[in-house]
Parts: sequence; C-alpha cells; structure tokens
Amino acid sequence: MSDYAVVNPATGETVATYETFTDAQIEDAVARAASAARTWAATSPADRAAVIRRIAELHRERKDELGAIIVREMGKPIAAAVGEVEFAADIVEFYADNIDRITSDQPLDILGDGTAVVRRSPLGALLGIMPWNFPAYQVARFAAPNLAVGNTIILKHAPQCPESAAAIEAIYRDAGLPDGGYVNVYATNEQAATIIADPRVQGVSVTGSERAGAAVAEVAGRNLKKVALELGGSDPFIVLSTDDLDATVQAGVDARLDNNGQACNGAKRFIVVDGLYDAFVEKFTAAMAAVKPSDPTLEDTVLGPVSSETAAANLQKQIDQAVEQGATVLTGGSREGAFFEPTVLADVTPEMNVYREELFGPAAVVYRVADEDAAVELANDTSFGLGSYVFTTDAEQAQRVADRIEAGMVYVNLVLADSPELPFGGIKRSGTARELGYLAADEFVNKKLIRVA
Repeated sequence: MSDYAVVNPATGETVATYETFTDAQIEDAVARAASAARTWAATSPADRAAVIRRIAELHRERKDELGAIIVREMGKPIAAAVGEVEFAADIVEFYADNIDRITSDQPLDILGDGTAVVRRSPLGALLGIMPWNFPAYQVARFAAPNLAVGNTIILKHAPQCPESAAAIEAIYRDAGLPDGGYVNVYATNEQAATIIADPRVQGVSVTGSERAGAAVAEVAGRNLKKVALELGGSDPFIVLSTDDLDATVQAGVDARLDNNGQACNGAKRFIVVDGLYDAFVEKFTAAMAAVKPSDPTLEDTVLGPVSSETAAANLQKQIDQAVEQGATVLTGGSREGAFFEPTVLADVTPEMNVYREELFGPAAVVYRVADEDAAVELANDTSFGLGSYVFTTDAEQAQRVADRIEAGMVYVNLVLADSPELPFGGIKRSGTARELGYLAADEFVNKKLIRVA
C-alpha cells in the first residue's frame, strides 16, 4: 500500500491511495522547479502579484471542495475546514497586496559618502515539508511569501493529505504560475533527503514534530542549506486576574479545542493563580465536558475526531500513563475510535512524563500557582517556546509578564487571533523561523548589500 492515503478518521475508511513518486518523477520535479526559478525571478513584482492574487481568488472559489477534502483527510469540522481555506486565501492575498514593500530596496544610513541599499533577491527552488493538521493554511504561509519574493516551490505534503496536495497544486497551476513554479511531490523521506541535498534546491522549510525537524535539519546541515523549522508547542494559558471569569474560561476552551486540539500553538497548560484556581477549574472542567465529539461533516460540530486512530491511541497512552504516575482526570480521559473526549488533568508534577510532553488532542493540564512569579516560572519550565496566553486586568502586569515569557508569541486577553500580518514562530525546541507577516518574506532571500561611492 502507498504511504500516501486518505483514511477518514471519523469512519476508518480508506477513501483513496496515491502512488509514491518514482525517482525519475522526483528528478523531473526538481528540474522543473529549478528551471522555473529563473523565469519567475525575472518576472516583475507587479506581474507576480497578479498571479498570487489569482491564487487567493481560486482558494475562495474552491473553498467548499477543499474544505470537504480536509474533513476526509484529518477530521476537522467542516465549518472550520472551510474557514481554514478562507484564511489561506487571506494570507496569499496579503503577499500580493504588499509585494512592493516586500521586494523594495532598503536604503541604509552610512558613515561615508555615497549610498548603500539592501536589495532582496530570491534564492531559487525551495522544498516545503508540510504537516497534516492544517492542510491548506500551512501551505499558504510557506508558499505565498516565497513566491512573492521570486522563489519557486517543491511541496511535499503529509502522507495523509494527498488529496489536498493535488487540489492545492491545481490552484497554483491554474492561477498562471510558470510550469514548475509550484510542484507537488509524493515523496518518501529518503527522496525528500535527496531533494534537500540537490544543488539546484536552495533551502527547506518544515512544519512538524521535533523528530521531523531534527531529521530535516541534519540533512540540511550536512548540505549547507538554509532550513526553517516550525515545530511543536506546549503553550501556557496564564490566568492572573479577570473581570469576566466565564469569558476567560470560554477563551481557554476555544484555545484548547481549536482544530480538534491539534494546533501547535493551542493552549495546553492552564496556569491559574491560587485565588482563581478553584472557580476557574470548576467552570473550565464543566465547559470541556459539555463539548461532545461528533460528526465533522455537520455544520454545528465543534469537536471532531483526532487525525487517526493511531493518534487517538497515542494520546490515550499519555493520559493513562499520567494517571498511573499520580495525575487526576477531572473529566474525559477515554476515546471511541479516533473520537477523544475533552479531557482535563490535574495534580501533574514535574516528575511525570506528561509534564514535559505535548498533548496533541483535546486534553488540557491545569496547575495552581501562588503568584505572578510562580506562573512565569512554570510557564517557562518547558523545552518548547511557541506561543503563550496571558489573562490579566493589570496593563502593567501584562507587559511585565509578556517580557518574561520565553516564547515566540504572547497574546494578552485574547485567543485565536492569528492574522496574515502577524509573524508566527517560536524559540527553543519549537523552531527557528518566522512565518506570516513581513518576516516570513525574509527567510529565503539574498539580502544583498549594494554600496555605491
């Protein structure tokens, strides 16, 4: 059986399989992308923007088709799946709208006579290795800024998203990119390593697990290639004060259950000061328990299955191990197939495995802390450093805590606020790069100094 298959997590049915590429097909893909890189780099920013804008339009025109594919592949509720495609369109459009700012020369103030500018130019063909949890959004945030600066894309999607991969490639092709401007490959990990090593490929970006990131970075390092890593997270949700506990609780539920609990930057560790802990946990546990996993094809479904029965079984093992080591399940803790109950764990200590792990599914851990200092210390006591959430009514405290948190992103008194113009990325074992916003367009460019006497 091919590694690339659509297996509906809600039913367990294998919907379709796709053949892995031959080595000859991989060679053809690399050759086409490298050839197109010369043509695309020579295309004016205005003409590139027109094509990129058409890519955004086609996402919107085909959002229902793409949304249905996403539901089949990884179980996202249909309303959220269509919303993901619309967000992908917004991201693509942002780079079309801002291409002049992205590609313009940056004048420098110099000490001597004459002038100096930094001119950004594309590197060439890039490999993107994308995950299954956001089949359309992840591709858009890698491909759009790099196409805007003049690079071309070889895209290896997750093996469980081959139908999305084909549909997205069709959008980029139909929008008018030159042949090879965006090429989908159904590649094995070994073939991906060969692509990275190819001298015609100038860099690689991977979004995925720590294991995948380390493996790709090792190959890229051996071949002296630029690598951008977007990896996992165990984001803290810190509650220091609130004037609306119900709203804060709902924000916590939304931040934990988004994407069926499978967002890298989802809130996973809920750190609450002692004076609010009992009331918060009571309401949070009740709100989590009230959400029932259901059919992801229904418009009103909030929580569908996790991505596969294997993923559900792995999450079950983590929960069971935590209980064996002394944690308390306040609600949930079990599954039916790939459908996992919203789960809340308490009494977790640093000696337990779950204290250090990422829970990728609808499971949260709650912690009681004495004060702000203890909250920050616990929030930072992790190998991850992607996002974070702080709820407080004290504006000075918000800034103080935001400065102290070791993470790439801090959101104060709000959740689910990602936007095309806001950079996304982390530190520590959560990654090395930034996507979205203007920073994304600076990852794979030659920032060339031009100094004129």
